[in-house]
Formats: sequence, C-alpha cells, structure tokens
Amino acid sequence: MLEAFVTYLEAERRYSPGTVTNYRRDIIAFAEWLAAANPETNPDAPSDLTQVTSDDIRTWIVSLSEDRHLTPASVNRTVSSLRSLFRWLRATGAVTKNPFTGIPALRTPKRLPVWIPEKKMGEITTHLIESCASPDHARRQNALIVLLFYSCGIRLAELSGISLTDIAADCRSLRVHGKGDKTRVVPLPAPTAEILQRHIEEICTAKIWKDDKKPLFLTDRGAALPRTAIYTAVRSELELMGVQGKRSPHVLRHTFATHLLDGGADMREIQELLGHTSLAATQVYTHNSIAHLKKIYEKAHPRAATAAAILATPKIDNNLKED
Repeated sequence: MLEAFVTYLEAERRYSPGTVTNYRRDIIAFAEWLAAANPETNPDAPSDLTQVTSDDIRTWIVSLSEDRHLTPASVNRTVSSLRSLFRWLRATGAVTKNPFTGIPALRTPKRLPVWIPEKKMGEITTHLIESCASPDHARRQNALIVLLFYSCGIRLAELSGISLTDIAADCRSLRVHGKGDKTRVVPLPAPTAEILQRHIEEICTAKIWKDDKKPLFLTDRGAALPRTAIYTAVRSELELMGVQGKRSPHVLRHTFATHLLDGGADMREIQELLGHTSLAATQVYTHNSIAHLKKIYEKAHPRAATAAAILATPKIDNNLKED
C-alpha cells in the first residue's frame, strides 16, 4: 500500500524526491507507532492503517507533541503526510471513512520571513563578484551559487536541478523546474549572467561531466554537486560576510522577494518569479515591507517623535480627586 501511494505521489502528483522521502518516513513512523501502542493505554489500537479511527489520530498527535516534543509547525507537517495518505485511501476505496475529517491543524505563531537588509546584501554582492575572479574554482563556484539564489529567488532543489539545457544562449534567463513539475523562466541581471557564462565556458572546456544531463554545478570528479554541498556553500559565504541568524538558500529567496517588493515590483510578478501557486504565499512579504516603511516613517517624519511621546505618556485617571 505504501509503495502504491509513493508511486501516486511521484507519477501523478509530481512531488519532488525530497517531499516523497518525507511522506514515506512520516507514514512508516506512524505505522510503527500503531504497532508499538501500549495495550494497557490503548487496547483498541488497530493492527493496520485501514482500521485507524479519529481517536487514534488524536492520540498520535498528542504523542507527537508530548513524547517527541515536536513544535506545532512540525506536527502539522507530519500530519499533512498522513492526511494525504488517507485521502488517497478514501479515493481508491481502501477505506470508507477518512479519520482526519474534523481534525483541525494546530495553531502556529505567524513568523515573518527572515531576510537580509538591502545595504548588507549590496556588500555581500560586491564581495561575491570579487570572489568570482578568484583563481580557485571552488571559490568561484560557491560565489556564483549565492549570486544565483539572490538574483533569481529560486529554491535549493530548483538550483541543484539546473543543467546547461536550462540556460539561455546569452545566459540572461534560466528555465526552472519547480514544485509539481511546473516550469517557469526567470531573468538574470547582466553582471550575474556574465559570471555564469564564464563558469559555463570553464566547465565545458574541462569536460569532466559524469552525468549526461550536464548539471551546472559539479564536484571535482564531475558529478552533480549535492544539495548538502550547495547549502553549506551558502551558509559559509553568508557567515563569512557577517550575516547573523539563519543563513540558508531560503533566506536569500526571502531577500530576493522582499527587495523586489520594496523596489515597487507588482505582487503578481513576484508570485510568478517565485513559482508560488497561490498569491497568499507571496503576500507574506508585504508584512516585511510594512515594517520597513514604519521604521522609515519613525526615522524621517518630523512629527513621528512627538506622536511617540504622546502615546508613551501615562493616561490620567479622571476619577481621581485633586488633593
């Protein structure tokens, strides 16, 4: 049953390999939890997934929170895998009732995307362009990786899947294969395009590919650079430039979107560039821009300090009598 569901995710839903791996892991963990259920505390625990009830689901969610100490967001992500499984089981007729019906997701605190301020990102970009002239190939490649993340706003899985056939002849645009096997084209600024073109000329001259797909980023032995190495390259470069807090490809994606919005880009255009299916996913960046505008207002408006002082003044209780 699990293998049939995985095939459905891969062939029909076109989920990425990473997402399929997560779904498989979550389902196996749930099945193991059912098998290990204590008869004294849960004597009616089912022996197979098709017998699961809503009460079993609620007990499992409590276990995720209290025994495994998962955050509400992590619980919701894990539960999402099982929701999809039981929707599929219901659609195929393996079960007559979906036990997740009526079970809401846990409330999670709203978190704004982490992004790098424009001034700081300007310093980082200058440093990266300089690094692309280094005599060391690995140094040049790492710098180009970070430049592409910031220039295009693409995801880690999308960048690791880029091959030479996805790049325009003038290197001014990339064809990106996103979630759900959806393809989009994103433009590249001229400085990044020039660096990309030099990188392509270099690896074409070396002819060290071990993969017929000709991936854009390679190891010393000609294999496709693994995602872990790409992630490490981003983290190292941002750490080197003094970026505090989270340092990841997704931070650069958030930075790309926030800077576009601050620069006046239309929300729909940003949605298309990011490859978001829903505009709601893109609208989260408006919160960052509003917070940025508030800071500018408080710093620049001549009446901002007066207004703040008035708001900070303690209110007088009119019910108190004078001495």
